[in-house]
Amino acid sequence: MMRLLRNTVFSLLVGTGLAYPGSDDRQAPVKHPRAAGYSPKEPPLTTPWTDKVGTDPWPEYPRPQLQRAQWQNLNGIWQYQNASSLAAVQNPPFGQDLAQEVLIPSCLESGLSGIQGSYMLYSWFSTSFEVPSDWNGQSILLNFGAVDYEATVFVNGKKAGFHRGGYFRFSLDVTRFLKAGQENEFGIWQSVWIEPVPTNHVSQLDIDGNMDGQLNMTVHTSAANTTSSALVVVKDGDNIVATHRGPTNRPFQFKVDSPSLWSPDSPKLYNITVKLGEDKVQSYTGFRTIAKGTVDGVVRPLLNGEFIFMFGTLDQGFWPDGIYTPPTKEAMVYDLEMLKRLGFNMVRKHIKVENDLFYRACDELGLLVIQDMPAMRPLQSKALPNCGSETLLPDEAQQAEFTRQLEVLINQHKSFPSIATWIIYNEGWGQITSYYPEFELTDLVRQLDPTRLIDSTTGWYDHGAGDFSDNHHYSDPQCGTPFYSTASSPYDDTRIGFQGEFGGIGNNVSIEHLWNDQAAINTINQTYELDLSLEAWNYRSHVLLSELQNQIRLYSCSGGVWTQTTDVEGEVNGLMTYDRRLSRVDEDQWKSDIQSLYDAAAARTNKTMAAS
Repeated sequence: MMRLLRNTVFSLLVGTGLAYPGSDDRQAPVKHPRAAGYSPKEPPLTTPWTDKVGTDPWPEYPRPQLQRAQWQNLNGIWQYQNASSLAAVQNPPFGQDLAQEVLIPSCLESGLSGIQGSYMLYSWFSTSFEVPSDWNGQSILLNFGAVDYEATVFVNGKKAGFHRGGYFRFSLDVTRFLKAGQENEFGIWQSVWIEPVPTNHVSQLDIDGNMDGQLNMTVHTSAANTTSSALVVVKDGDNIVATHRGPTNRPFQFKVDSPSLWSPDSPKLYNITVKLGEDKVQSYTGFRTIAKGTVDGVVRPLLNGEFIFMFGTLDQGFWPDGIYTPPTKEAMVYDLEMLKRLGFNMVRKHIKVENDLFYRACDELGLLVIQDMPAMRPLQSKALPNCGSETLLPDEAQQAEFTRQLEVLINQHKSFPSIATWIIYNEGWGQITSYYPEFELTDLVRQLDPTRLIDSTTGWYDHGAGDFSDNHHYSDPQCGTPFYSTASSPYDDTRIGFQGEFGGIGNNVSIEHLWNDQAAINTINQTYELDLSLEAWNYRSHVLLSELQNQIRLYSCSGGVWTQTTDVEGEVNGLMTYDRRLSRVDEDQWKSDIQSLYDAAAARTNKTMAAS
């Protein structure tokens, strides 16, 4: 085991979009003069949090379900250099200052990054840090929240690891690449941090608490092929409610007596401590059971054995100052708190995976999450010589990679209590139609996580897979009804009737609330419906929500997704503008209309339920 000297400086070199083919054994030359200093660029639109970001962004521990007391945040000012040439890819810039400074975490396209570039395909990033002396004798893990899309990591001129998948966290044990007593070299849009761990340490926790108080756990360890034992302590506040010692690297179960159940009305969470030898990690869970069942002759989603009408917004998670990265945790939670205040009990995270603190906030607030698998591509086609066109669909290798990353999505997020449903395909994007891969993918997801519902195809093309018969229709809904648009499919009464998207009505605003880019502004007239005033917009919202309420009362509607939380570039159909400075909603009206949906759903049910 390497022993690290006090205040030893280490530096990290990361290539994004790179799979470096050269030698891993280059030594670091002398450092060059400093790169151009960091300063944020002025984006086309700001938010109230833009000026609060500073140079120490996202100081929170990034992984709330596997948290250690000792850690060091590497967020802040890094160095950046474009690598969009073959020569740049094949020659990592070891031991030298890169061209510019950049704020991590942030997208290079964003103003907050300090770069605000376009078509940033390949990049080098570099930083230096000190390892605390009290970490001596332990392994050092280097953790990335997410890097888009591929990352090759070098430490001391040696390749320490490679990762593919722009939405998923990964960790590297970099201990053997570090050199004590001397300087070493090693589209980051989520946090980066290091932490010390013993040789055998907890690498992942799978936790599911159900409504009967049964806790199903797997403690994965770095010694994945061996079995030891881990001590699990469950607390309600400061009170210990259960302890259990279970085997590592295989599932085990134990009971917590009479737990308070998690729901949107009462999002109760229990703290969990796991001890494995010298390793100690903190986590949490909520006790709840998500299922489907027949209630009064209609297939319904069930939470803790009772029909729950799931109603939320399409949430794209874009920010004008940070693009994919929210400027601060406060900003990110602001959106969720607004939804909760209006009475929404759900949010659909649309073809994006957020950082773990997003899901922790949903767990705490009591917002169910319908989680999309990011699509491989939107519906695209290419022109043919005969003037026809051909839809572009994944080849075999691309489909295999999609499947692999779907597995990663499930495995990394299946312990968050708030996640209620997985979505595999959105509106046919990347969905092969020569055969129906959604059936085998549904089986895969069910095997990885039997505790959630699966919406195999939201919108179209629906061939009968999964738990939902999901219709998209703008502007008015068609939820579990005997009528449907030809773009979608007729309601299938053997599955849950669901309005996967509707609404989308817009209201244009003055330029100070718009993404000030002419190409985006030109698309505003493509909005499904434009209302000329906020009064008209709220009136039309009331009409559409009343129509959904009628479909709950008369037909088999079990939930819906309103488009959308906020405006984005070129879209003006949000509850709030893109900068979050203007809310369109008449809050009293919206609260009343949303409650009316729940009341209509409750009026349709009785106590006769059969889970399936």
